[in-house]
Amino acid sequence: MDESLLSVGIDLGTTTTQIIFSSFQVQNIASAFSVPRVKILDKKIIYRSGIYFTPLINRNTIDVQKVREIIESEYKKAGISPKDVKAGAVIITGETARKENSEAVTKTMTGLAGDFVVATAGSDLESILAGRGCGAAEMSKKLLNKSIASVDIGGGTTNICVFKDGNPLDTTCLDIGGRQIIIEPQTLKLIYVAKKTAALAVKMGISLIEGRESSVRDLETICMRFADIIAESLELAKKTQDLELFYTAHPLKSSWDLDSLVFSGGVADFIYKDYNEKNLFPYGDIGVLLGKAIQKNPSLNSVKKLMPKETIRATVVGAGANSMDISGSTIAWSNSAVLPIQNIPIVKMTDDDEAQDYRFFAKRISEKLEWFKDENGAFSQVAIGFKGIHNPSFDFVKDIGKKILEGLAKYLETNNIIILIIDNDMAKSLGYSLMNALPNKKFIVIDNIVVENGDYIDIGVPLSQGRVIPVVVKTLIFGK
Repeated sequence: MDESLLSVGIDLGTTTTQIIFSSFQVQNIASAFSVPRVKILDKKIIYRSGIYFTPLINRNTIDVQKVREIIESEYKKAGISPKDVKAGAVIITGETARKENSEAVTKTMTGLAGDFVVATAGSDLESILAGRGCGAAEMSKKLLNKSIASVDIGGGTTNICVFKDGNPLDTTCLDIGGRQIIIEPQTLKLIYVAKKTAALAVKMGISLIEGRESSVRDLETICMRFADIIAESLELAKKTQDLELFYTAHPLKSSWDLDSLVFSGGVADFIYKDYNEKNLFPYGDIGVLLGKAIQKNPSLNSVKKLMPKETIRATVVGAGANSMDISGSTIAWSNSAVLPIQNIPIVKMTDDDEAQDYRFFAKRISEKLEWFKDENGAFSQVAIGFKGIHNPSFDFVKDIGKKILEGLAKYLETNNIIILIIDNDMAKSLGYSLMNALPNKKFIVIDNIVVENGDYIDIGVPLSQGRVIPVVVKTLIFGK
């Protein structure tokens, strides 16, 4: 039976707040006596909201009531009732995630969708979502083992994710964006200058003092330096101490031979298009100047620029809708009392992660879990997805179990549940191995289910006398 489902995506960013609604057609392709398996037949974005400046009471506080008013008004404009929405995502990104009352914003979303995936996205997860939304992840599948970097430049941050074969390999984030300097367009009086930007200006001998006037030349010089720093972070230019100042969290962990770049975010519109208007400050910030500086930067032009599917809407499209795939197979769990469990993000291991007899598997798990740390350094609950092998030997299962636990060591200091999602049929034997190694931990191991980075998973209570667990894989729709 075919069914049409509605989903909503809401992105509360440093500068802008925006909403999209998606519709997708699903069909149960399993037989009448099988666990349901739903296939996506069609998916499309059916409504895009206006783009609002994220309402703030002051620099450190989000105006929660106005955020809710914006969202409710967009529901009305779209002609959609919250009770009709079956899934969705609220993503709080950039500097908004650092606001004092960001948690209050997530709570006020209650009731605006049937089952939100609410996440205060850290910079790593935000980089991945933007890369999926702008199309970089999909483009990387066509590059024959070459890497592509998504560079999403918003108001407060520049989020970078390196993709290969559709998978995110590495991320970083810089405190560089179009609203690092806010300006009064007519007088060029500086309304706001971010601390790191002010420090860079002093080092460059440029005076940027709030309340005083600046000059177009000085602002252009700062933006050209920003473009250089972005190039340095991608190892397209020699690294300087200035780069260290602007890291939000950490640099790229490896050196990648980049084939191409895809720019997104609000600033990207001024990178791909020539801006010939006389007013260089249409939004009262340096977004236009930053885009023009990136457009002309020799180091960033040393690799190809590919056109994005989305620019300013990349993140909201990346998290804009959830599709479903339902399955069940051989399973293992330590305690069914932990079920049902909902909205668990996937950490998917790549072919490279599983190569060389899983030699670096533990290290790669540990590294990727860092993507899911919150602002306080605590790990979110995640599920580890990997291929595994068909018909594994006892020794292989025992060895892979040890590697998984080694990779999860820091994670297990604060999390009590292990969730593993495996492509191949080896869940039951791996579950027994974990039971012996970790008698005091809870675990769920499911196989014959394919997941990807950016997916969320729901796991229901066991059915059919415990022989089957219903699973919903909610895939972030990022195109069409």
